[in-house]
Amino acid sequence: MANTKIRSYLSLIKFSHTIFAMPFALIGFFLALKTTSFATTKPWWQLFLLVIGCMVFARSAAMAFNRWLDKNFDALNPRTAIREIPSGIISEKNAMIFVILNCLAFITCTYFINSICFYLSPVALLVILFYSYTKRFTPLCHLVLGLGLSLAPIGAYLAVTGKFDLLPVLFSFAVLFWVSGFDIIYALQDEEFDKENKLYSIPAALGKRKALKVSETLHILSLVCVITAGIYGHFSWLYLMGVVVFGGMLIYQHSLVKPNDLSRINVAFMTSNGIASVIFAIFVLLDLFILKNKIPPLGG
Repeated sequence: MANTKIRSYLSLIKFSHTIFAMPFALIGFFLALKTTSFATTKPWWQLFLLVIGCMVFARSAAMAFNRWLDKNFDALNPRTAIREIPSGIISEKNAMIFVILNCLAFITCTYFINSICFYLSPVALLVILFYSYTKRFTPLCHLVLGLGLSLAPIGAYLAVTGKFDLLPVLFSFAVLFWVSGFDIIYALQDEEFDKENKLYSIPAALGKRKALKVSETLHILSLVCVITAGIYGHFSWLYLMGVVVFGGMLIYQHSLVKPNDLSRINVAFMTSNGIASVIFAIFVLLDLFILKNKIPPLGG
C-alpha cells in the first residue's frame, strides 16, 4: 500500500522529468566549487545534498500545485483525465498538503545553505508556482515555465558563492530558452483543447506550424547561450563536444515533430531532451574535473 502511494505521488509530480533541470543545477554547483572561493564553512558534500534537496522539493511543489490547480481542465481533456487528481487516486486535499510540505522543506533547505538563498526562496517559489496560472491569460506561459527551471544553475551557484555571476546566468538563459522551446512542442498536443477551453499557449495562438518556428528560434537562442558560456568561461574541447551533442539533440527533436504528425512527440519531449541535458552536463563536469582544480576533500 505504501509503495503504491509513493508511486502515485512520484507520478503526480512526474519525478522522471527532474532529469531536465537537475543536470544544469549540477553544472552551477560544480562550476562555483571549482572556479570561485567557497562562501561557507560547510563541507561541500553537505551543501551538495542541500542543493539537491532544494531542487527536488521546489520542483515537487511546483508540479503538484500545477496538477492541483488544473484538475478541472485535466478532467475534461482525454489526454490528462487519467492523472492522479481527476481520476481520484490522490485527493485534492492531500495534493495541497503535499505542495505545502514541499514548500516548507524547500525553504528549510535554503535556510541551512546561506542567507541570500533563504531570503530569495519566497521569490523562487512565487515564480515556479505562478507559472500554473499563466496559461489562463497569456500564450507566453512557456517562457514562465522556462524561467522557473532556469533558476536551477544560478540557484546552485548562489548556494556555493553567495553571489551572482555572468557565467551561471548564461547557463540560466540557456535553460530558459531550451525549456520554453520544448514546452511549446509538448503543447502542440492540446492546441484544439486549449482553444475550446479559452486557455492560452503558443500553439493555440499561432497554430502548429508557426509554433514550431517559435520553438526552433528559442532553441537557437539556447544554443547561442551555451556557446557564449563556453567562450566566456574558457572551456575546452570537452565542453565543445557537449555543445555538439546538445545542439544535435535539439535538431533531432525538431526532425521528429511535424505540424501534421505528432506521433513521436513523446520521444522528442522526453528522450531527446533528457539525453541533451545529461550528456551536456557530463561533458561540462568532465571539463571542470579534468582541467580545473581538484574537488575539495570531503571534510572541507
